Formats: sequence, structure tokens, C-alpha cells
Amino acid sequence: MADAVFREIVEALPFPVALVGPDQRLRAANEPAIALFGVNAVGQHFVVSLRNPAIVSGVERVLARGEATEATMRQLQDPREMLWRAVIRPVTTEDGRGALISFEDITAVEETGQMRRDFVANVSHELRTPLTAFRGFVETLRGAARHDAKAQDRFLEIMEREAERMSRLIDDLLSLSRVEQEVRVQPREQADLVAITEQAIALLSGGPGAGRITLDAPSEAVVQGDVRQLQQVVTNLVENALKYGGADGQVRIDIAGPGRDAVLQRMAWRLSVTDEGEGIEEHHIPRLTERFYRVDSHRSREMGGTGLGLAIVKHIVTRHRGRLRIESEPGKGSIFSVFLPVSGREEVSE
Repeated sequence: MADAVFREIVEALPFPVALVGPDQRLRAANEPAIALFGVNAVGQHFVVSLRNPAIVSGVERVLARGEATEATMRQLQDPREMLWRAVIRPVTTEDGRGALISFEDITAVEETGQMRRDFVANVSHELRTPLTAFRGFVETLRGAARHDAKAQDRFLEIMEREAERMSRLIDDLLSLSRVEQEVRVQPREQADLVAITEQAIALLSGGPGAGRITLDAPSEAVVQGDVRQLQQVVTNLVENALKYGGADGQVRIDIAGPGRDAVLQRMAWRLSVTDEGEGIEEHHIPRLTERFYRVDSHRSREMGGTGLGLAIVKHIVTRHRGRLRIESEPGKGSIFSVFLPVSGREEVSE
């Protein structure tokens, strides 16, 4: 095949592709490849152009022996590290054997795999800690504390608390799994966000700090949503506000709208949960919805937190085609706002 045809084919492909000729110079590269290696790459020796040892070694093998090979390349594209899979195959050019290199972006695959590994490691850690404590308490109760009633009561109280936390963790894991399975399926039912919030407050009324909750809302706020999941969103946000909003701090729930949301580009209701707690440092905010991410791990565990509440909220809001916004400043409390599109019926009326 003529080199000119090769160049036309290479330039037409949507992913990075480069052609190295028998003279070991880069003969052609499409725009995505030039973005990877620079505008002056074509015409230079492939070692200078490609610069990656694994890919250079693969090209040398193809040119010398005609053996197809693969290599991986990491490249920092601020603020993200990209991972590329390079497939290097021999091709026949007008003056001999060349090497055609195609690049596949496997960053998302790698990140997904790393998320799974981190998830397994985090779950193992969360379960191992109380289980280790259980084993120690059982040994103590069978030994030194066998006849010590006060020690038995103290150990059994700790074991009960840890067992409850493990139970909450398992419940949250199952809940997160269900939400992830349904995330691509948008709910079709009509749901009143005001009624859902009132029900969530009623369920929390028997818990500590429930008297600190105030609600400012219209008579109704109809969205297209799953009632059970939206109640979980409200419950998780309010429980967090009660836990971290200070012993005497007020928790304010506001439902406002509907108004056009610039991000969603449609009419939406806004539900905001505001606390009067210590606030959160700015660098923590982007990571708050990650699984098991905690600003203060020890304090969170002491309060019975599983580290999954905001991850569940984010997934539920995503399923409802909404968005979550977190605003906080140290010493000034936090505002967690959920924006949910109005029901199709209401949007038409707008």
C-alpha cells in the first residue's frame, strides 16, 4: 500500500495512530497522536518522537523481526494520569517493513479496577476492626473477666455497639449495591418532596437532636422520583447534619423552587440541609461522596458512621437526573443541596 494511502487512513481514525517507516522515522501521525507526542514528532527518529521506553522497545522488535507486540504508557495530563494501551503491528510500506502503532485509552478501565480493589480493601478493613475487637473481648470474658460483672457489662456494651455499626455497614452496602444497579433507570413515579421530607423527619423524631430540626417548604414539590430512595437521601443528609452540626446547633431544611437550574438546564426543586457545625476544609469537599471517605475517621466511627451515606446520596441523586452541591467553610457550618428536576407534568406547565 502506498504511503499516501497509509497517511489518509491514519489521519481518518478517531484514536491516536502513528506510522514508523523502515528508516525508523515517524512518517505519519493523526491529530490525536500529535496531541500525545507533540507537533514536531513527524519526521523525527521514533525514539525521539515516542519517548516511551516500552513503546520504543516494541517498535524495535517489530522493525527487526516483524513480531506484533503491545505496551502500556502512562502520561500525565493535568490533573489526571492517563493510561494508554499501545498495539504495535508490522505493516508493509513502499520501501520495506514499518510499524503501525495504535493507542487505546484504558484510563477508565484502570480506574474502575482500582475502585473495586479499594472498595474490597475498605470493606475488609471496616469489618476486620470490630471482628478483631470481638475476638479479644471473647477471650477476655472467658479468661480474666470471667467473674468480673462490671467488665462483662462494659465489654458487652462495646460489642453491642460494634455489632450495630457492622449491621448498618452491611445495610448501607446492600443499599448502595441496589442503587448502583438501578442508576441508569430513571424513576417514572410522581413524588412529593415535601411529604417525603416530613416523613423522614417523623422517622427521626425519636432520635437525639430531632427537636433541632426546622422545615421551610411550600405545600408540595412534585418531582419524578422513587419515594423510598428520596426519603433515604433526606434521612442521610439530616442524620449527618445532626451528628456533625454541634450538640446545640440547629438543622434547617429548606425546599425552594421550582426554578431553572443552570447546570441541569431545566426546572428543578432545591432541597437544602444546613447545619451549624465546624464546617469542612475546602480540599475535602470534592471527595466527600467517595465510598468510605471521612474527614475525621475516628470521630465518624465513634458516631456510628459507615462512610457510605453521602455515596448513597450521590448515586440516588444521579439516578434521578439531579445534582448534589456541597458548600462549607470552617467555622461556618455546611449546606448540602440537592437539585431535582420537576416532574414532567409540572415542567410542561412552566
